[in-house]
Parts: sequence; C-alpha cells; structure tokens
Amino acid sequence: MISNDFYSPANQGTYSVRDIGDLVLEEGETLRGCKLAYRTHGKLNAARDNAVLVTTWFSGTGKVMEDVYVGPGRALDPARYFIVIVDQIGSGLSSSPHNTPGAQSMAYFPKVRIGDDVDAQLRLLKDEFGITDLALVFGGSMGGQQVYEWAVRYPDMVKRAAVVAATACNTFHDFLFTETLIEAVTSDPNWRGGWYERSEDVRDGLSRMAVIFSVLGWSTEFYEKKRWQSLLGMSSERDFINGVMRAYFAPMDANDLLCKAWKWQRGDVSRHTAGDLAKALGRIKAKCYVMPISHDMFFPPRDCEAEHRLIPNSEFRVIEAVEGHMALNGFDPAYTAQVDKHLRELLAFEA
Repeated sequence: MISNDFYSPANQGTYSVRDIGDLVLEEGETLRGCKLAYRTHGKLNAARDNAVLVTTWFSGTGKVMEDVYVGPGRALDPARYFIVIVDQIGSGLSSSPHNTPGAQSMAYFPKVRIGDDVDAQLRLLKDEFGITDLALVFGGSMGGQQVYEWAVRYPDMVKRAAVVAATACNTFHDFLFTETLIEAVTSDPNWRGGWYERSEDVRDGLSRMAVIFSVLGWSTEFYEKKRWQSLLGMSSERDFINGVMRAYFAPMDANDLLCKAWKWQRGDVSRHTAGDLAKALGRIKAKCYVMPISHDMFFPPRDCEAEHRLIPNSEFRVIEAVEGHMALNGFDPAYTAQVDKHLRELLAFEA
C-alpha cells in the first residue's frame, strides 16, 4: 500500500467511500473489505424511480463524469434525477492495488472483471440507498462495458441504458492494443513486478503508455486538422504529447491502471450465455441508446452498430467528434451538446 495525492479529495473533489464488505470475484478470489467511492447529486424521490447510475472508464474517475456530464440544465440534471456516480474497482478511489493494505496490496491485488464492478455497485445501491430500479445507467468506454453488463444481467431493474464509445464484447483488436499499454508499463525496470515504492517511480512506463495511447485515443484527423492547437491550445505536436498526454497519465498509479486494463480486455457479456452474444444482448429489456463516437479508433462505429442490431429496443446515435475516443473527456462543447441531446431523448421514453 502506498500513498498517491492524485487520488485525494484535493484533486478529485468531494466523494464518499462505502465499505460493502467482502466481495467474491468471478476469478474465484475474495476482495476483502471492498470499498466503493461514490458521489451523488440530487435527491431520490418518494417513488424511488428517478435514480441514475453513472459509471467510470479506464483513466477517469467520478470527478470527470461529474464535471463533464452532470449539472443544472443538463440532461443529467440534479433537479430531476438522483445521480449516483460510482468509481469502478481499480480506479484509485475505490478499492485499488495502491490503496489496499495487507495481503492484497499492489501486485497481489486480485483480478477483477466488469461483472465484479456491477456486483459491487448493486450492493451499494441497495444497501446505501434502497434503490431497486434505475431510470438510466450511463457510461462511456469501460463505463459503457459496465452499462452493458447491467442491462444484460438486470433487465427488469434497468429501464434505460446509454452506452458511449464501448462494445458489449471486446474485440481482439482492442485486446491487443491494451496489451501494448500493459507492456509499456511492465517493461519499465522500476516496475519491479508491481512492487515499486512510489507511483512516480514508474514514470518512464507511464510516459510510454501515454504516447501509445495517443495513437488510437485520438483520431488521425485530430492530428491532421491540428486540433491539438485549435481545441487544446498546444503549440506543437510535441507540446501536445508532453503537455497533455504525458501530463494526463503521469500522476496515476501503474498498478491501478493495469488492474483496469486487464478488466477492459475481458469485457464480454456473452460469457453469461456460453459465448452467444446475440442471446446475451437479446436479454436486454431497457430502452437502449448505442452512441459510438464517429472517429473512435478503440470502438469504431461499425463494431458498435453490429451489436446495436442484436438489442431488441435499441437506437443507434453516432456522436460526431474528430477527437475520437478522447472526446469522452468533454474538451469540445459540441460533443457534450450531442450527448445531452441524445440522453434527453432517451430519458423522455416511458419506462
């Protein structure tokens, strides 16, 4: 167990932590004293039918979801909905390798799957808030993998589902790319098998991860159109790589990122139906919006559309964003305006 100020309230804002008890994981190990970090906005109504669950992605915490997607006048408006943003296991705020003491610390942290996140979130929602129905589950990227897991496993509880930039079954292409991220970190001599003394000791590995992530995280058009300059205000490509991408990953913890990378690679709802994806997605009863990002090179629209066609009550809405996958971070107001528009449409559907 080590400290890392990046995950402190000073950097992540106000959040609560709930110990949900021991969590038996899909891989067979038990995560002792599993803790979930969460933040809420709005109030649960008397009927308890206005709850919205928001999930988190690979490099993000509840803070970015709060800042980019929630607020007065937005689709996710606290005046109308009780919004619960939950950090996935391994996020650095919830139970994670770097913040877990004792026998499951650091490299000994157990392997966690998307399904384990959903099990933990369900326990939190029921025990902490008495929530048994969700008006909406919303998430992007790895958060979207969690949305699919929710919709497949709890079709009667989830009334609406919104997935941005994610697939229900991870592709081999995505698996392979994520493997390069893992190798970028573990090839750093200071990785030491996951037993480094400080998060910053693995700076070279995290630097390589940042550069590799820049290849598919942003689209070719993003670079061609010099959006790193017009949108982000950077003076050159090198300035962008150093000042945005390396700076983005540098304060994070390597073990935490690799915990999520392993989970990301194995996101697949068809494991519930003996590998039959159509059968798994056919279980979904929620009104579902599948929302790929037009220039996403992690989860291209064609991959998302193929899954959309397997979901009984699904709408396909492509979000136009030259930034590609990293548009999720809300750099461009045009992106967030599209997401809000689609979420308003979805929330207007009778459950």
